[in-house]
Amino acid sequence: MTSLRLPHFVRSATCLAAAALLSACATAPAAGGRGVTIERTAHGIAHITAPDYEGIGFGVGYAYAQDNVCQIADHLLTVRGERSQFLGPEGIGQLGLGRMPNAQIDLFVRAHMDDAALARAAATVDPDARASSRGYIAGYNRYLQDTGPNGLPEACRGKPWVRPMVPTDLWRGTELSMIQGGLGALAGAVLAARPPAPGTRSGEAPVDRQQAVAEIGRYSFNANPEGGELGSNGWAFGRNATPDGHGVLLGNPHFPWTGTNRFWEMHLIIPGKLDVMGAGIGGSPMVVIGFNKDVAWTHTVSTGKRFTLYELKLDPSDPTTYIVDGQPRKMTARTISLPAAAAAGGAAPAQKTFYGTEWGPVLSLPRAGLGWTAAKAYAIRDVNTLNVRSAQSWMRMALAHDVAELRAAMDNQGMPWVNTIAADRDGHAMYADLSVVPDVSAEMLKACAPSPAAAALLDTGLAVLDGSRSACAWHRDSAAAMPGAIPPARMPVIVTQDWVQNSNDSFWLSNPHIAPPAGISPLVGAIGTPQRLRTRSGILEIEGRLAGNDGLPGNRMGAAELRSVIFRDKNLAGMLVMDDLAAACSADAAALTPDQTLGCRVLAAWDRTSDSASKGAPLFREFWRKAKDVPKVWRVPFDAARPVVTPAGLDMATPARRDAVFKALGDAVGIVRTAGFAADVPLAEVQTRMVRGQKVTLHGGDEFEGVLNKVESQGQSLIRPTGYQVNFGTSYIQAVSFDDRGPVAQALLTYGQSSDPASPLAYDQLPLFSAKQWLPLPFHRADIDAQRVGAPLHLAY
Repeated sequence: MTSLRLPHFVRSATCLAAAALLSACATAPAAGGRGVTIERTAHGIAHITAPDYEGIGFGVGYAYAQDNVCQIADHLLTVRGERSQFLGPEGIGQLGLGRMPNAQIDLFVRAHMDDAALARAAATVDPDARASSRGYIAGYNRYLQDTGPNGLPEACRGKPWVRPMVPTDLWRGTELSMIQGGLGALAGAVLAARPPAPGTRSGEAPVDRQQAVAEIGRYSFNANPEGGELGSNGWAFGRNATPDGHGVLLGNPHFPWTGTNRFWEMHLIIPGKLDVMGAGIGGSPMVVIGFNKDVAWTHTVSTGKRFTLYELKLDPSDPTTYIVDGQPRKMTARTISLPAAAAAGGAAPAQKTFYGTEWGPVLSLPRAGLGWTAAKAYAIRDVNTLNVRSAQSWMRMALAHDVAELRAAMDNQGMPWVNTIAADRDGHAMYADLSVVPDVSAEMLKACAPSPAAAALLDTGLAVLDGSRSACAWHRDSAAAMPGAIPPARMPVIVTQDWVQNSNDSFWLSNPHIAPPAGISPLVGAIGTPQRLRTRSGILEIEGRLAGNDGLPGNRMGAAELRSVIFRDKNLAGMLVMDDLAAACSADAAALTPDQTLGCRVLAAWDRTSDSASKGAPLFREFWRKAKDVPKVWRVPFDAARPVVTPAGLDMATPARRDAVFKALGDAVGIVRTAGFAADVPLAEVQTRMVRGQKVTLHGGDEFEGVLNKVESQGQSLIRPTGYQVNFGTSYIQAVSFDDRGPVAQALLTYGQSSDPASPLAYDQLPLFSAKQWLPLPFHRADIDAQRVGAPLHLAY
């Protein structure tokens, strides 16, 4: 086991924080009453024991509030549509993975939420899941009661907007989480929709395809509007690939470091029934990525589509009337006005009229050719609307004894937009995309395309169907738990004793040596298309390990090898292009500018990694950020028969392309210099974060570099004088193997348990990440007792 040598300030702060949490006001359960126990181990990991699911929810709600109460309270303003009223209409808030002014968030949320429909949907969830949610609400409220408004962290201390949670809040929060892969990501387009003015021409100006792709990409769930991509790595190994025949799993989600999509570590125990450990997302009373004694799992964002657009044929005399099967249908109009208290400086409060159809709300993306004209409009239908089943899925997954039971636990179609990768201790590995996808076949996509231009948009990620024909409604299969969704039996699943992986590409290359499932809808994912560099890097690393040619002993993937491989920080883009760039630098040396010559010299010495000590890694990042967009930059084009190793090389054959690549190199030198750094500056000097006054260096690379350990500075398009301010990427990461006792897990939570900057638990695990040291997780009772910090907290509920 690796010895953990942390800075003294981290060790001391962690112990003090956990002890303080556990010395909070507590009420022991009365004789015969129900009680929950919260124990904390190193770095504030919460171990919650209760006799039932309501108690588990209560403990999670209380303990999570101890670490993140202001974050929860802020999120409740979002789900209530009250951000403008308390934080000002022009302030910027977070909606899903995007950011927009508070007034726009409030308008969208108030227009979208249907509390009666949510309540009906929630009533169908099984009793244990409802009990857990009920307990979570009570636990959060109990924390507010115990702490009082003046005992809260500075960000929300004494604020009038910190109020108790009610059931509607939780279901609304679930709804926003479910639709952030579809309708929520397009909230800005829904807010932009308004009927054309009278007399407006029915036609639209021609749209440049590149412009359309860029506009659609701004709203894509896998392409954050501020410049980053949501992603993850998930690897699972069966008995044929591991040293001892037990399964091994890597879970490496790449998520935001701020907001409600942060992870939080917990261990949930109902004696004799439930024993699961891992991490949950803010607002969830259950572990969403984790392990029990028999099986471990993780999630990656799936390529599946969560919605389709419908092109509406409009009545020439009324742009708010659309035609279906030759019959006119009037759009619904709902005007939302924010309270007077939400206005700024005496201005009128924000107001917006939203238009709805049987297909869903109307939206407008004119720069993508999807605007509202006198002749046509577009509506969006999201398959995850009213999906309240995710907590029930994760609850059942926590009880699974193997990957087969884990797969069955997802039959209720609660997984909104993620793949599941899992391994069990019997040596089985599984890849499953059992997310919720509209039931639209390839034949239907073709038959229901309203125009060739609309059909071509599928390549950009948008499926557009003909809203003038009722026959173009999604197919309804009785086997689906969600009406209009593809049932689980028709989604791609691979179970093997070898290995599977996913890094946010489709199911196609889950294991290149296993034929992919056939007959899958194109809306689930593509086959035969170029893969992202991170997918290719992962497959190359796995195959190199199992071939025994990666420099490590043996030819099996155990947990120790897994932890080593994922933090090697190999930069695949650099490995693919640097030989050709070096050759061109040598051949054209006399014609290069001084900056280009300097760039050639620095990158020739670069080790082609994004490790902290790597000199030249920042320069390559700025170079490739530009060079990757040079048309036909690859020397070897993509070959569907060789998808793991193509495209590759740098094509410097034509003068125009060579000039563009060298210009990118010279510009990169100038960008790094302008930021105040030498061209050969090591990554450690520019990719850092301050933790309680001390600088912590961060290894890892950006998405476009093909580094498995992805870290990003979203909202930052190039290096600045402050370097790279990382706020996204590797978050909770777990490596899980099994022995005869059960799971052997090591993990990291890069940003720590608390979102309160003043908390000792904020970013206290970042030095571990910096040092590539993992934290052993105490799953067994003896380990919990040995690592416990402070006295247990007992609460009656």
